[in-house]
Amino acid sequence: MRDMTHLCTFRVDDMVCGFEVNCIQEVILAQRMTRVPVISPVVAGLINLRGQIVTAIDMRKRLGAVEREAGALAMNLVVRTENGLVSLIVDDVADIVDLDVARLEEPPSTLKGVLAHLTRTVYKDPKGLILVLDVERTVALELEEEEVQA
Repeated sequence: MRDMTHLCTFRVDDMVCGFEVNCIQEVILAQRMTRVPVISPVVAGLINLRGQIVTAIDMRKRLGAVEREAGALAMNLVVRTENGLVSLIVDDVADIVDLDVARLEEPPSTLKGVLAHLTRTVYKDPKGLILVLDVERTVALELEEEEVQA
């Protein structure tokens, strides 16, 4: 029997990314956000998730993509991490896909900067490349400079 992994895929700009489904708490529509003075520009603010205050990270900023157009809808992909829940603001949540682990590959050397640091593996889908991201690295905002240099 083949070893399979299950990914929740999502879109950020023109990239298709995924996290293993076991770290996904839920997917919700755009939420009212409270902006707070923050250290990192990738933190969009805080959301109230049924009484729990959750940090929201803008994945476009996190991955170095262009900013979302004003008024463009987004989704919140709420993930479970070692330090609790975090909401990742993505353009769209796509499918749950079942992948043969043997078909996952090392990230290509063409990935640079923060994207290279966050990508664990890639999957070559007939529709394009799926970047399988590391959830803990994605939510950790204290990246060391040498890890993300191109």
